[in-house]
Amino acid sequence: LLNVQDLFKTEQFADFDREMFDMTLDLTKQICEEHVLGCYQQVDSEGGAKFDNGKVTIPAQYHNLHKIMTDAGLFHMGISPESGGQGLPYVICMASYEYYSFHMGFMLYPEATTGAGHLIDVFGTERQKKLYMKKMYAQEWGGTMCLTEADAGSDVGALKTKAVRQPDGTFKIYGNKIFITSGENDLYENMVHPVLARIEGDPAGTKGISIFLVPKFRVNEDGSPGEFNDVHCTGIEHKMGLKGSATCSMSFGDNGECIGELLGEERQGMKIMFQMMNEARLGMGLQGSSTSSVSYLHALAYAKERVQGKNIKDMMNPDAVNVPIIQHPDVRRMLLWMKTHAEGIRALVYLCALCLDKSHASTGEEVDKWSGIMDFLIPVCKAYGTDMGFRVTELGIQCFGGYGFCNDYPMHQFMRDMKIASLYEGTNGIQALDLVGRKLGAKKGMVFMNYLGEMNKTYNTYKDDPRLADMAKDVKEYIDIMAGMGMYFANCGKEGKFMIPIANAQPFLQLVGNVSLAWLHLWMAGVAEGKLQQLYRAKGIAADDKKAIRDLPSEDKEIAFYQGKVFGAEYYIKNVLPGAKAYAEAIKKEDLSIMKINDASFACGENL
Repeated sequence: LLNVQDLFKTEQFADFDREMFDMTLDLTKQICEEHVLGCYQQVDSEGGAKFDNGKVTIPAQYHNLHKIMTDAGLFHMGISPESGGQGLPYVICMASYEYYSFHMGFMLYPEATTGAGHLIDVFGTERQKKLYMKKMYAQEWGGTMCLTEADAGSDVGALKTKAVRQPDGTFKIYGNKIFITSGENDLYENMVHPVLARIEGDPAGTKGISIFLVPKFRVNEDGSPGEFNDVHCTGIEHKMGLKGSATCSMSFGDNGECIGELLGEERQGMKIMFQMMNEARLGMGLQGSSTSSVSYLHALAYAKERVQGKNIKDMMNPDAVNVPIIQHPDVRRMLLWMKTHAEGIRALVYLCALCLDKSHASTGEEVDKWSGIMDFLIPVCKAYGTDMGFRVTELGIQCFGGYGFCNDYPMHQFMRDMKIASLYEGTNGIQALDLVGRKLGAKKGMVFMNYLGEMNKTYNTYKDDPRLADMAKDVKEYIDIMAGMGMYFANCGKEGKFMIPIANAQPFLQLVGNVSLAWLHLWMAGVAEGKLQQLYRAKGIAADDKKAIRDLPSEDKEIAFYQGKVFGAEYYIKNVLPGAKAYAEAIKKEDLSIMKINDASFACGENL
């Protein structure tokens, strides 16, 4: 679909080939099947991470799994060869990580570490890379992202953590952070915390924020851990999901002995941290893809096995036997909704990752084009991917009926683990504001136009194909609706009606997500139809022999796969996509009742 092999033609990825990619994905699949799935439910049922007197113990299974995956090189794939990694394209890394990303209770440990290491790779000094980055990339030392405070969540600029300049150029750090993933654990020998703080005397708000590297143990010049650096874990959160992940409250400088090093330049903390945040947000979209996929596959397997009720065609026949529930229309509707959203989110995340690869491997104007589309898609991947991922897990429970509500199956855990993804790394409401406020009008709207241009290329490819023309026509209608909404918001700005796009940021993001998935489904259906025609010809079956074609999936898995793509596209475009029009129509009504209503009027009862 994405023609990843075209990257082989670029200098950056010229040393790779299809066989290497396939071997990588086969290895990750094998490790997932043999080691990841086994500990998923066990860790959740046993209570996960434990806190005792400032120390955090993570599940023993995680130590073993971490060693297996580290030894296999799975955490080094996307790291550049210059920094000790394999330098694989990011899109291949995403495809690999999808096998594990439903198990975020574990994956947050290595992912946070790699992300923090990448900050040092990009913004650190050679000394910092030598002392910190190499051991973090090797998964010997861990890393975090220390932003949030009790009174500074989405409003990061309100943080109170301060940095006091020392004569030797270091800083003493004083403050408290909450919701710090992996802040304390017994997996790593040392922890390196990138901490947002304000240097004494610097301005208030985000413009005055700097970022510091604060190790748990100070690091000697030979790279060995030294004395304790006055970094304390004061507790961990008790959560509805991701129980294996230690979500910590951290205290820096209780005894006035916490030393940090400036990372990058002063007052550039937010700019630097957003490097890590963007990677994390795409990772959350991947969590949506991975969790929705595993929930769907469990629901599908159950629907094929669970026998209950007669086929609706035989409901009046007293002698009819009961059938697997996959034969019931409403179950089929739920399964196809799950399938098309899981596969659509996956395609969207992979596309975003490929844009990053193209921006790195391209030259000239192509660099700006692909990096721009990637930036535009990140809030959509994060917010739409996690919102719909959660909905998929909800339907997964529904497919199981009452058993989905019980501990016999992992369906409830998929849902509990998934919910956090719409909250951390910037809530989905913040993502919608980012899309409308920053990304939509970026470079005077050229980024949005470039994205629409890619969509229209697909339409032009299939608009005259008799097998796909009807779907292509529908998708084109909604591409134009999305384009029109972009212009509508621009006009709202010119007319001073700024609250219209702000108040409707979330519906607009949902519209963009709907249309994006419809476009990708059309694209996937086009590729699938081409493959199907080849397979039919090889079997000597005419393209118009509907009966023979309908029976083929039962005996040919490849045909079953491609037909699933075509029918999935038809379902999504005909049944899900029309909801985007409702978003557009509602936005254009310019109703601001959400802003007009008095706070007191939100009460719904006499005593509330």
